[in-house]
Amino acid sequence: MSYREQNQLLAAMPFDDWRYIESHLEWIEMPAHGTLFEAGDSLRHVYFPISAVVSLVSTMLDGATVEVAAVGNEGMVGVEAFMGSSNANNGTTASGTVMAQHTALVCRGGHGYRMSAQSIAHHAKRSERVMHHLLNYTRTLFQHMSQTSACNRHHSLDQQLARWLLVHLERQPDDELHITQERIASMLGVRREGVTGGALRLQKAGVIRYGRGQMSVIDRAGLNAHSCECHGVIRDAYTRLSNDAVLQVKPVPATSSAALGVCSPSRSAVPT
Repeated sequence: MSYREQNQLLAAMPFDDWRYIESHLEWIEMPAHGTLFEAGDSLRHVYFPISAVVSLVSTMLDGATVEVAAVGNEGMVGVEAFMGSSNANNGTTASGTVMAQHTALVCRGGHGYRMSAQSIAHHAKRSERVMHHLLNYTRTLFQHMSQTSACNRHHSLDQQLARWLLVHLERQPDDELHITQERIASMLGVRREGVTGGALRLQKAGVIRYGRGQMSVIDRAGLNAHSCECHGVIRDAYTRLSNDAVLQVKPVPATSSAALGVCSPSRSAVPT
């Protein structure tokens, strides 16, 4: 599997568009606990995680934080880049540079691609198909954000914790989370003691095991039973996004490929 295919949004791009996009991508390491950009910064790059998971975080004036969404290899960090306008009141600086609306923190370290914000805006304007996939993803991301907001307001802390764990687990290949309870509390916008109590109850129920700086999920079905409906709503939204991307691909019959001059996608090289 090529690294392009390991990011679902990039994989959804038609190959003739991918040929243009690929030359503007840079393979990077995304270290755990790193900050890609902060809210209010000029957005210089967008990111396509491969093995990393990124938290989009809102910060209050008093310093309180809450995660509004998590982004893994299903999407892109920095959707503001192709949605900017020349109006400074609509999230751009006086020079027209798009401003980040959230802080992007790497929750799980890994690798991914980055591209300049200017390049993704150019590709979105150049190709209706690229814009279609970007808008579809952004609509799903906004649904993720709105469901998270509703969950934080209406559901118990134990349900929120279970939902948060499930959302992050679905964006990584294993059941181990290297994260402190204090960090989870900051992502949920609650006190650490609340997360400690919730984690203890989940451990007594036999669905997780936790130690200092690490949490292991040993019964994902059981964890799902402790969550609210919000996890299912978020998961189903991304499933619909994935299905839509598949429907956009119209395979060419093998017998006519050569005659039509259709090329097969090549595997992208990863810098060493």
